[in-house]
Amino acid sequence: MIWMDGHLMSPGKDSVYGERLTVGCRVWDPSRSKLAALYHQGCAPPLEAGMKVLYLGAAHGTTVSHVADYVEVVYAVENATRPMQDLLRVAEHWENIIPIFADATRPWEYAPLVEEVDLLYQDVAHPDQPGIALANLPFLRTGGEVILILKTRSIDVTADPALVVAEGKKRCQAGGIHITRECWVAPHYRDHAALLGKK
Repeated sequence: MIWMDGHLMSPGKDSVYGERLTVGCRVWDPSRSKLAALYHQGCAPPLEAGMKVLYLGAAHGTTVSHVADYVEVVYAVENATRPMQDLLRVAEHWENIIPIFADATRPWEYAPLVEEVDLLYQDVAHPDQPGIALANLPFLRTGGEVILILKTRSIDVTADPALVVAEGKKRCQAGGIHITRECWVAPHYRDHAALLGKK
């Protein structure tokens, strides 16, 4: 990972969404990306050349574009029409971004398009976020990394976020994800936590 004066960077010469450029790199702002916030906390595994990533909840492609700066390929799944339009525009500038207009709860629909990956990253607002991760686990190689962003208020707006995370951790471990770390995505994202683990 590239750091300059305390700022996380990704290699790139062109601004995509108004991010600052310096010395052939793009500033990866933690206030615009939960994954960047995790890197600022020292929580997430490094992105490396040659890695294949399945990114669930790609949205407008902001974080996806930074991930693509580092890795071999990103399979970017998004099911909302408006964000998908932006994601397609981003993908025009990266040959290694494969935009997939699909529902992450139905992985069999895009299974023919996705090869085995090294990292499964999920950032989907849905009541069954652990279930989505487990449904997509077959795409991940054995020993591969999982980063699951739990938006606790999307799961249960009335429950204690810590209890929601504990239940999510239990379900993931029962389904075949060995959770190695739990991080709250603070201070940038309220009531968001990340579960990190391996298949």
